[in-house]
Formats: sequence, C-alpha cells, structure tokens
Amino acid sequence: MIRVKNLTKAFGSHLAVDNISFQVEPGEIVGFLGPNGAGKSTTMRILTGYMPATSGSASVAGYDVFSQSLEVRRQIGYLPEGNPLYPEMRAREFLHFRGKLRGMTKSERGTAIQRVTERCWLGDFIDRPIGQLSKGMKQRVGLADALLHDPPVLVLDEPTIGLDPTQIRATRKLISELAERHTIILSSHILPEVEATCQRTIIIAGGKIRASGTIDEVRDRIKGASHLIAEIKAPNQEVTSAIGKLAGVKKVDARAVDGWNRLRIESAEEHDAREEISALAARKNWSLRELRFEVGSLEEFFIQITAEAKS
Repeated sequence: MIRVKNLTKAFGSHLAVDNISFQVEPGEIVGFLGPNGAGKSTTMRILTGYMPATSGSASVAGYDVFSQSLEVRRQIGYLPEGNPLYPEMRAREFLHFRGKLRGMTKSERGTAIQRVTERCWLGDFIDRPIGQLSKGMKQRVGLADALLHDPPVLVLDEPTIGLDPTQIRATRKLISELAERHTIILSSHILPEVEATCQRTIIIAGGKIRASGTIDEVRDRIKGASHLIAEIKAPNQEVTSAIGKLAGVKKVDARAVDGWNRLRIESAEEHDAREEISALAARKNWSLRELRFEVGSLEEFFIQITAEAKS
C-alpha cells in the first residue's frame, strides 16, 4: 500500500531524512517511532504531497507521490501535527467546506459527515464553533476531516499529542477500530503509544531507520541483548574470574552490596548461563541468593538506539 525507497530530504547540508526505505502493507497499523527531530514529520509531509523529496521514490496505493500527487492525495486521509482548523467555523460547516474542496457533492457531503460524526463521537459537538472545543474534540474534528472521503490510507502525525489520559485511550481505541477499513501509518515519539496501537514499528533517529519489525520481533531483539543478575557471597576476584570463563559468557560486572557480589552477566545471544552458574556456585561452595534473567524493555532499547544515532 505504501512503498518508500531510498528517500532523502536535505535542508542545505542537513539531512532530515537520510536514504530510508520501508513498506506498509494493506490493513497494517505501522508506528513511525522516533525522538523529536528524527525525521518523522518530514517523511509524512513527503508522503502526503506537502513537501518534495530531494531524492528517492515513494508510492501510495500504486500512485507515485511525485508525478501523481493529486491522485495520491485522494488515497490519503492526513491528520498533521498541530491539526490546523478554522476556529470561527462550526464543526459541521468546516467538514462541508473540506468536502467541497475534495469535489464531493452536497448529498455526498451530508452522508459522509453523518458517517464521520458517528465514527469520531462528534454528535454532541458537531454544531459548535471549533474555537470553543477542547483539544481532544478538535483532534476528533481533524480525524473526521481525514476520514471524510473514506480513503484507503490514513497518515496520522502525533495523533494524541496534547491530549489528557482519557482522551488518549479513546483515540487509541478509535485508531484500532479504523484499521478494520484503513491502512494506517502514525508517527509518535511516545513509545507506549506505538506499543498500544501498532502491529509493527519503524524506529527512526537522526534521519535514518535504526530498527523495524513487529513489536514481538523488536522484543526478541531486546531479549538477545539481555543479561543475568546474580548475587553471590565469595571473594570478588574469584567470582568474576570463574564466571567470566564459562562458555557463552561475554562480560561480568560486579559491585559489592552488603557483603555480597551483585553481578551483571552478559552472555552470547540466546545463551542462558543460569544452569552453569548455579552448578559452579555449588562446586565452589559459594552462597547464591539470586539468579535471574533480566530482559530489557522496549523503552531502554529505544533510548539506546537513539543515543547511538547522536554519537
């Protein structure tokens, strides 16, 4: 549904987007995750025809973003970051105006506005001036606008930014429901947002894609880089030396805690050294009071790769 290949956007000497490639298949919800300034919004603006790329190619629903931009816009519902609206207009009036811009007849607009009013829970607010609506309700108006022409693809740039926790939960639920009819790509710098909503994630930092895959695939990547925690009472040098010589153990860090050695043990990927460590402690007659596998979190992984992008 969305194809991006070697896409680059330069602002002078600064590469906001640096030779990225990815695909989004029909029916997917894909999270475009990265810190502020990573290149997320720039990529979204290129895909939706609001900004030209420096090089590379992109297509939406089979239409080329650069040579068939008007047709691409017909395939996309776009909720930009900041959600620009006309505060003096009533919500219904605004949606009629937007429908006219899309070439919809009066009858088509009426039917579409009724549909998106129900879909975005705007019934009690549809005839109020937009300037009198809360931030959450304004986001719903923006989403209703994106859905008005029932596009196959939705591009949502930071869709829950500025919302309170209740509004965030409601918006996440709505996005999940929309995936039944639409392919969705959403950008966010908030990790729980992507975890709660998306089937797959693309992590971008410094204009480059640093990781991608399903949430489970990213978790498996984290698991491979996880470590063991052990607490052993024995001479520090003896413990670290002996454990460091075990097969599959790459690194042992130790610190003293109330007379015990608290060890952080890194092993080769997919190697679990707990059984060997337990047997070693028994042979050496060491006191062992803790031995557990500690899996890193997605948040730690995200922080790690974005820090690497800055170095």
